Amino acid sequence: MTYSASVHAKATELTRLVVEMTAEAGSGHPSSAASLAHLVTVLLYDHMRFDPAAPAHPAADRLVLSEGHAVPIIYAAAADLGIAYGEHESRRMTRVETFRLREIDSELDGHPNPAEGFPFFPAATGSLGQGLSIALGIALAARMNDVNKRVFCIIGDGESREGQVWEALDMLVERDLRSVLPIFNCNALGQTGAVSEQQRAHVLAEKLYAFGLEPEVIDGHEPAEIVQCLDRHREGQHAARARPIAIVAQTIKGWGMPSLQGTRHHGKPLEGEDATRGLRELEDTARDLGAAWTDGEFTRPELEARIALDNPDAYGSIPSFAEALRLLDREDALEDGMATREAYGVALRFLGHARPDLVVLDGDVGNSTHSGDVLEDPDLADRLIQCYIAEQNMVSVAAGLCSEGMRPIASTFGKFVTRAYDQIEMALISGFPMRIVGSHVGVSPAADGPSQMALTDVSFFHSLGHLESRDHNGPLIYTLTPCDPYAAYALTNAMVGHEGASYLRTMRSALPSIYDDETPFMLGGHRLVAPGKDLLIAAWGFMVHEALAVRDELAQSGIEAAVVDLYSLPFDGEAFAELCTGSSGGKVLTLEDNFSGGLSRAVRSALLSRGGSVRVVEMCVRRMPKSGRSPREVLAHVGLSREEIAQAAIRLHELPAEG
Repeated sequence: MTYSASVHAKATELTRLVVEMTAEAGSGHPSSAASLAHLVTVLLYDHMRFDPAAPAHPAADRLVLSEGHAVPIIYAAAADLGIAYGEHESRRMTRVETFRLREIDSELDGHPNPAEGFPFFPAATGSLGQGLSIALGIALAARMNDVNKRVFCIIGDGESREGQVWEALDMLVERDLRSVLPIFNCNALGQTGAVSEQQRAHVLAEKLYAFGLEPEVIDGHEPAEIVQCLDRHREGQHAARARPIAIVAQTIKGWGMPSLQGTRHHGKPLEGEDATRGLRELEDTARDLGAAWTDGEFTRPELEARIALDNPDAYGSIPSFAEALRLLDREDALEDGMATREAYGVALRFLGHARPDLVVLDGDVGNSTHSGDVLEDPDLADRLIQCYIAEQNMVSVAAGLCSEGMRPIASTFGKFVTRAYDQIEMALISGFPMRIVGSHVGVSPAADGPSQMALTDVSFFHSLGHLESRDHNGPLIYTLTPCDPYAAYALTNAMVGHEGASYLRTMRSALPSIYDDETPFMLGGHRLVAPGKDLLIAAWGFMVHEALAVRDELAQSGIEAAVVDLYSLPFDGEAFAELCTGSSGGKVLTLEDNFSGGLSRAVRSALLSRGGSVRVVEMCVRRMPKSGRSPREVLAHVGLSREEIAQAAIRLHELPAEG
């Protein structure tokens, strides 16, 4: 049997199983999966270097299925090859297991997700447009760890309309990541009809060439053409001055089954008589191609070497903040106050030496976020990945780095983090310990105006913080808002050492220090900054300083207010509730210089869930901010002046204890 006939036969066999498993599940995307039958067959059986017993081995080639809804074709191949899977106990995939597709307790999710127990996939996909960025992160990690591996990414023609795809292509060419092979599956059909002419194969090829790649337009169902392009990629990834290669594969959605083709079959399995007819058509197609499967035609390449990356369990410690400033010859840096973003940059300088797996990514604002401070150390210069103004790509690249065991931190303005909410959530679905830093949070950026202020970020991250992490050892993600440089330095260290996800919010404004090196900080903690018996003011970040100033004003009226720094969401609700009921008369005023939905909601939830008579008054940004000459001018504009805070505190104090 010829090689082409063998590929046709195996593609037919896999497609048949796709039809059967999606029919059993009653849902899925068999037509999209069928369009990839030949590409997947050549990749998994004849080209990719991986061990079925250890598909996530550090030396293995990886496949990112950006077109995640086509996943049944991968499950079919995994069952045939016996690829290891299992959330709790690794076992070889079997054909029988494919019929549990999409069951609630099955590892075979409706879209790729390694966190559910299918490690062949490096990351969760399915929210379209993100896969190529993940592939870049994998390739960057391989380059940093001197691992020779290739990364394949299958992208749908419809999803190529997503801007993130082109952000990633820009970075691929800029970084010369020729180990990555983008494969565009051009079946010309989207969910509701034909794709735009702008996503047709010939137009995509022209765009790819303009971006600096060498596109190969092929018949995606012709084995010889597929192999020729894959061989060219393997040979050209190390060639001098070669353009990166991309494959534009023209395919048929619903290949082999005319009754599954056309515009009305996206996401619809064949069932009953339709399934019988489709499988009969598939058999006819195989017969016309002379494709009768014979065992043993393929000899899939094995790993050339088994390597172990240097990922020690123990890492060096970093010095105290005061010592760090002394070592950097910046001992006077705190005299006029320091912004928390600057302390974050100081921490990175030392964490980079303590943790060889630390990678810093930034979106062309490194001199503002201070992630760019690592460039001041020649030994760390290669640890900063400049992603430029492409935040979605940056976050997904970080996810790819996470999948390879690296410890990335992605930094940009907190306002711009909001562009990547989907990418962050997809990374968390993958189970990755994402570390995101957003600077210029709250209204304190002042003169720059609301387009530069992070005001909605708290609500998003706090909602995710209500979820348990996969190991049930804490929340899915912590949101951290330090109020001074000591806290920012300590929390950066804690965030990097934590095995889960965290979002650190830093400020632009220079502020005086409240704490020192003797003050402990931990994820999930809070600190009583000043005692008081009449009411409690709960704040974070910039507003802790405002709360302390208001406390002094209240003292002149005989009101003793406690101030608590709730620097972490979530926090220890039990301890906080005891603090509120035991020392503040059960009256709590919350202060946050962002929109409602974060700190105040967390306080109400912590107190209400524990009963007792507690009054909570919320003060937050109630009016759209605008530019101002100073942070306090903007605070007054949005209803958070010291006078307004003091008046609210007095009114709260005058209320009866119960109600």
